[in-house]
Amino acid sequence: MTSTVLDRPDSENSGAAAARRSEPASLHDELLAALRDYIVEGNLADGARVPERLLCERFGISRTPLREALKVLAAEGLIDLLPNRGARVRELSTEDLRELFDVMGGLEALAGRLACERITDAEFAEIERVHHEMYRHYLRRDMHGYFQCNQEIHRMIVAAAGNATLSTAYASFAGRIRRVRYSANLDKERDRWGEAMREHEAILDALRRRAGNELSDIMFQHLRNKRKAAQHLGAQAADEESSA
Repeated sequence: MTSTVLDRPDSENSGAAAARRSEPASLHDELLAALRDYIVEGNLADGARVPERLLCERFGISRTPLREALKVLAAEGLIDLLPNRGARVRELSTEDLRELFDVMGGLEALAGRLACERITDAEFAEIERVHHEMYRHYLRRDMHGYFQCNQEIHRMIVAAAGNATLSTAYASFAGRIRRVRYSANLDKERDRWGEAMREHEAILDALRRRAGNELSDIMFQHLRNKRKAAQHLGAQAADEESSA
């Protein structure tokens, strides 16, 4: 029997009417998250066509909810929709990566500085909790769990900055490089994953001390190091392809 992200235990079918009304949105969000993870985690190559039939079978859905989810991922910048030809995974050039990571580095640097001025003790405690959860995933070598926590920490720091314009700008760029941020951790020659974990320890420490200038510099360099790792992996892939 095909597994599906839409399966629900029978006991949930007897829930209140309000819960049933919220189910479609919940199922949409669940499918969207699963599809996003599938693409971010490298199951489709850069520039590859999105195989709608395969994904419908994988997730146990029809093409209508799949295409609705693909529209969201296109708005996030993860895929490109092709008129009357489906969709493909967005492919970023070296120049695209340089520009996007510099912009994201600047946004996260600003977020770190503002967060140090405005973050509450409760907000810091939640970031610290997710950081420790992320570290547990790191020790288990669970890249999926690690990355989910990692992205949540970055989002919470931006939220703690208390600037709606900054949050909107951040959200508009974050999806475009989410896939690259994930794959950069796979650069084993540099142990980028371990390096990133150490940088997050420094991020947490600076945020704990409300050291705005320091955190701003760490956040920018964190993104710069991520970009270097992504470019290194890209160069490796190109060399392997040319020598094949």
